[in-house]
Amino acid sequence: MRKNEAVERLLWSIAFPGFGQLLNGKLLKGALFVALEFLINMYSHLNLAIIHSFRGEIQGAIQEIDYQWLLFYPCVYLFAIWDAYRDAGGGTRAFAFLPFVCSAYLGTVGVVFSASLKVMGVLLGPVWLPILFLWIGGAVGVALRLVIHRLV
Repeated sequence: MRKNEAVERLLWSIAFPGFGQLLNGKLLKGALFVALEFLINMYSHLNLAIIHSFRGEIQGAIQEIDYQWLLFYPCVYLFAIWDAYRDAGGGTRAFAFLPFVCSAYLGTVGVVFSASLKVMGVLLGPVWLPILFLWIGGAVGVALRLVIHRLV
């Protein structure tokens, strides 16, 4: 597949895990990711936490969220994105997975500390802190990949 198709799959997976797989023709895998997204979202009360977070009601988001379910979300989300991108022909360079893996790890850490960790004195909560940590994880993954490429 062409490079722009891989990016298209990646972007659809960011919008909703499983959509990239469906576009790649991996119907069973796509349906599984859609079902996992729905299941984790529903049982973690993520949509309600997103609504609270967008309104600036961080304490409401913290009270609403079920952390035991939300802890699954970053890894499922990032793996679905990586899988769709890779199946579409992207990520062919060595260690291309590192930004995705590091984002998943740090996104999970963001979930763990989201009820108490303040950034510059601001409590970001269970939506914004994991998103911030996803970006930091991606940057760490890119840096690791560059270091490894120089060493190998």
